[in-house]
Amino acid sequence: MKRLQVFFLVALSSSLLLCGCGDKAAPTTIQPVVEPIVETISDPQGDESSKEDETVEAETPPREGLARSRITNEWIDEDIVKTRPIAVMIPNSKTASHYGLSNVSVLYECNVEGSMTRLMAVFDDWSNFEKLGNVRSSRDYYIYWAFEWDAIYIHYGGPFYIDDLIGRTDTQNINCIEYGNASFRDTAKNSTDNAFLSTDRIKNAASHYGYPLEYRDGYADERHYLFAPESSPNTLEQYSDAITAGKVDMSPAYPVTNCYFQYNEETGLYDRYQHLSGDSEGPHIDLANNQQLSFKNLLIQNTYFEVRDQKGYLSFQCHDDSRDGWFFTNGKGIHVTWEKTSDYGATRYYDDDGNEIKLNTGKTMVCILEDGDTFKVDENTIGAD
Repeated sequence: MKRLQVFFLVALSSSLLLCGCGDKAAPTTIQPVVEPIVETISDPQGDESSKEDETVEAETPPREGLARSRITNEWIDEDIVKTRPIAVMIPNSKTASHYGLSNVSVLYECNVEGSMTRLMAVFDDWSNFEKLGNVRSSRDYYIYWAFEWDAIYIHYGGPFYIDDLIGRTDTQNINCIEYGNASFRDTAKNSTDNAFLSTDRIKNAASHYGYPLEYRDGYADERHYLFAPESSPNTLEQYSDAITAGKVDMSPAYPVTNCYFQYNEETGLYDRYQHLSGDSEGPHIDLANNQQLSFKNLLIQNTYFEVRDQKGYLSFQCHDDSRDGWFFTNGKGIHVTWEKTSDYGATRYYDDDGNEIKLNTGKTMVCILEDGDTFKVDENTIGAD
């Protein structure tokens, strides 16, 4: 461990470990690192050589009217680069109706009660949605992952465990129960998962709450992921212990949704599959355009967790240091460690030599695993004793 781990408790669950902690009286004007919950340490990327690494695609001349996305490193409209992302809570039951997910920039998946997973979709460009969602309730650990993007967090209510965190003055969330005009009801697979968002309604809700649409002061000065140049992608071939990863199967850890990722050599992406209806497996499809969800980067995080109550509500330790994980891209994978040292600080991923890994340009999937859970890569079980 690089530093002492510090755990905090939340109101109404003082005997249980929460996923992270922050000052309930945090200011509305944030800085890149807000109220660290652990001792600060030296920045492993702080030397001159590492600063050179942060200049991505330096050999590529700027494109008129475009800029590199902070989240995917793709070329996007320069006005969108200035706009804060949104982070939307999305159910992942067999009856969920997913619209707009193929446009996601980073997608998080984590267990909630009953071994069901819930998704949180971070969108860099949310400028043209007519129907997005569906949207469901919050769990507090997702809020900490939304913080690190300075995202406007959108949800449909949630259990009382979220109350203290949602009530903080720096938390800028849209609760579709509290402000009904934020969402609308539309055709879905069932009457429960039928609340959806649109760009106009999100902007209206942000205006209602007085939230800025551009990054708050301090945040945009800090990079998040470190990207390899597109002219020299990260193939992981530089690692002698890299493993071949044609199929990354998360079903041992996610036994209800049974999702897995299959590497597509033609596109260089990992296509996502899961049980969508009945007992049959199938591609995870965006119903808005009939496109399958696909990702350039897969990040796996083993995470300390506890069961909060008899209803099965969980808590995850989002702030941590030197925890195990894996990184998959271009059909290969390596073991990594991850750390997150503050509420708004980015989660960093390091190879076994202590170097921060370089992601490839494109969308990223982040799978949060409970400590002790396993997953499979091709025919190999990862995480078994």
